[in-house]
Amino acid sequence: MTIHSVVIQKLLSTNAHIGRQVVTHHFKEYTYGLRNKMAIIDSDKTLICMRSAFNFISCLARQNGRFMFINTNPLFDEIFDLMTKKVGCYSPSSSSLWRTGGFLTNSNSPKKFRSRNKKLCFGPTQPPDCIVIVDTESKSSVIDEAFKLQIPIVALVDSAMPLHTFSRIAYPIPVNPSVQFVYLFCNLITKTLLLEKKNLQLSNPKIDDREEATKIEDNKRKNNLAKVGITVMPYDKLAPLPEDIEDTKKLLDKLVILKVNHDSGRNMDFENPKSTIDICDGQTFLDMIVNQIETLNSKYGCQVPLLIFDKDDTHDSTLKVLEKYSESSVDVRTFKQGEDPELTFGGHRSKEEVHTFDDGDIFRSLMIGGTLDLLLSQGKEYILVMKSDNVATIVDPNIINHLMINAIDYCMEVTPSHSSNLMLTPMNFKLQEIARNQDKHLKDKFKLIDTTNMWVSLRAIKRLIDTNRLKPKKPSISKENDYDQTLLQETNAGPVVQFFDNVIGVSTPESRFLPFDATSDLLLLQSDLYTCRAGVLSRNPARSNPLNPVIDLGPEFEKIGDFQSRFKSIPSIIGLDSLTVRGDVWFGANITLKGHVTIAAKAGLKLEIPDGVVIENKEINDPADIQK
Repeated sequence: MTIHSVVIQKLLSTNAHIGRQVVTHHFKEYTYGLRNKMAIIDSDKTLICMRSAFNFISCLARQNGRFMFINTNPLFDEIFDLMTKKVGCYSPSSSSLWRTGGFLTNSNSPKKFRSRNKKLCFGPTQPPDCIVIVDTESKSSVIDEAFKLQIPIVALVDSAMPLHTFSRIAYPIPVNPSVQFVYLFCNLITKTLLLEKKNLQLSNPKIDDREEATKIEDNKRKNNLAKVGITVMPYDKLAPLPEDIEDTKKLLDKLVILKVNHDSGRNMDFENPKSTIDICDGQTFLDMIVNQIETLNSKYGCQVPLLIFDKDDTHDSTLKVLEKYSESSVDVRTFKQGEDPELTFGGHRSKEEVHTFDDGDIFRSLMIGGTLDLLLSQGKEYILVMKSDNVATIVDPNIINHLMINAIDYCMEVTPSHSSNLMLTPMNFKLQEIARNQDKHLKDKFKLIDTTNMWVSLRAIKRLIDTNRLKPKKPSISKENDYDQTLLQETNAGPVVQFFDNVIGVSTPESRFLPFDATSDLLLLQSDLYTCRAGVLSRNPARSNPLNPVIDLGPEFEKIGDFQSRFKSIPSIIGLDSLTVRGDVWFGANITLKGHVTIAAKAGLKLEIPDGVVIENKEINDPADIQK
């Protein structure tokens, strides 16, 4: 007996295949037919839908997604409580009954409510990333609210489910919600979430040991952020470049660029660093940086070197990629964390022995082996540090010119969170008022976002060394306690910016902030909306909307290989406002998307978008919708 047969037999033993006497038209594709006036649900279709749903749940769990579990049937309370306790989202001491009406849209100011047979595991202060409904009611207000907030739903649905409700469920599982099947379903959810949690712990075994230390660190860092102030300059107010090209050459000869290359593409099933993925016109982000430097060196006759700061797990793959630059005029040097940048690659450590690094680690790595002194002896005065894959970064001579004229020690590049927050005059901010990461949910809470690019005076770093305010420390890797203690010593002081005397921020245009984190960003970059010339991204002037389209691809597109295979060619999106794709969707060639487009294949069905079609302001669920 095959595994498939065993699973189907298990489903049959739970009476999952027995539907109701009423079968809605849209549900007929999931049934065999009628027997004794009862709908018989196709167990193969149920299994296919379950696989799709659990694949989605696994993907979210790997990204620490927030789940909301909803039970509306008192028969399932014991099963439901057992599941939520095991996965760690239910606390008997703080459990409460919640009203579902307005629950999600009013979740910013949660209050306790009571209603019959409406038991939820928690009341979130943030919207969940996924809602799992064990027993779906035909008029559930949660489904309507989740649909408004674009929150995907995984739900058990029966043959009487009306189309209006059914179409709003991203991952429906056609089944008879018997007690036996609900127990099986909840058991699978529990095992899935616990497995992903275990895998996360195995990938970083010291997470649990450092949990309490991290809380202490975060509290101290918040206090420090509240104290540190910064004056942010509008980009248009920067001092202009000298008219004499020779003067600009002298400026750029004092600059060195450092790319922090520790972000791997594992979240997209890409083993090499993200900076080595082809993103636009066949160029990687490293290609773009090198091309920008080559252009500057050629235009002004300067010599701007590039340092690449790796971890052990990205270093070897980076060296292979850099082989194509052997004939380049750009001086490219790589080094690993804690090593001398002068191509000294001796010594090996396991992945578990290398901790994630912050700004202090970057500066300390420059200090080791006298590299900082070497750069200063070569006449270098400023270093531009690119800490993330913000692919719209520009090496701007205007910024270093302003820094040198005003003797600035430290400068962070920021950008407005919305076009309405454009700055016309210099303004003062506390660091806690600037979003320090690229989470899209933070844009509405902050006026400015840190692009993670920073310009730092090498002499200022040297001064901090000489006064022991930024004393170099080489982490011990022989014992776990040494590791944890070193981490605390390096981070308890708070943000490195507080040690510098003359600190400013520069508010660069929004067009210079385009982080690359997922395949949804890759679709935007590889489309006809952007071209790349001399290492700089240029936006297509044919697009009238100043904002980029909002693109949300489902887990079926999460891996680079799947993303590439599901598109014959990247669609034209110049007129697109938003795109949401869910399910087994495949795109043909020369497709044009306009307005607000939602493409959601029905669970268990393959939806192919034909070549050359134009889709404008439509919701596509099957091929017939394309022709409407």
